[in-house]
Amino acid sequence: MHSLFYFTISDFMNNELIKYLAGFITNNRFERFNEVIEYRTRYITIILEDIYQPHNASAVLRSCECFGVQDVHIIENNNKYSVNPDVALGSNKWLDIIKYNTLKNNTVSAIKQIKKKGYRIVATTPQINKVNLDNFDIKKGKVALLFGTELNGLSDEALNLADEFLNIPMFGFTESFNISVTVAIILKTLIYKLHHSNIIWKLSKKEREDLKLKWLKNSIKNSDFLIKNYKKKNNNISIF
Repeated sequence: MHSLFYFTISDFMNNELIKYLAGFITNNRFERFNEVIEYRTRYITIILEDIYQPHNASAVLRSCECFGVQDVHIIENNNKYSVNPDVALGSNKWLDIIKYNTLKNNTVSAIKQIKKKGYRIVATTPQINKVNLDNFDIKKGKVALLFGTELNGLSDEALNLADEFLNIPMFGFTESFNISVTVAIILKTLIYKLHHSNIIWKLSKKEREDLKLKWLKNSIKNSDFLIKNYKKKNNNISIF
């Protein structure tokens, strides 16, 4: 009973804090938050293994943000993931970027963690048992799209842990698109399928509130100071 009461109070305080912080941005800005958040999803997520080119790495984030994919998982083995601000255009500010870089080889650990969250791992690489993008079944369950470097592709560990393989139909001499183009094409197709399905793909009410709070904090100067004062005025009740 005590636990239920705590979370009820916590949710209430988060809601009140959102209203409070919203007073520090324009009404149009806050309305834009409300519009965008309705199209955010965690049904599809992206995994990037050892991407090292800042231009492509940043373009991927921009595509994810534009198509409403909230989470991007970054596996750093040999290469540190670097964002080019001129390409990303601030898109990383609105996303949840989860990095895996504490081990010598982070691929196996990262993919296993993502699988535990109910995702099927879909490798985007030429394979014998590959599925054409147009025929990909979005309704089978949550999708984690796995991408490797343009030079070497995905590691053997990543390929061995993949549940499915996906390819984009191409009609020229060149074997593949670059990674940023590949991500954009695949997301365009799968997000369209998702929006025209009966799948429950939107964020939960709690997820939307948490994300809205994060966006507000990222948008307001000295937000930590404002939150600290707000908590003091409200008897220091925990809001997180």
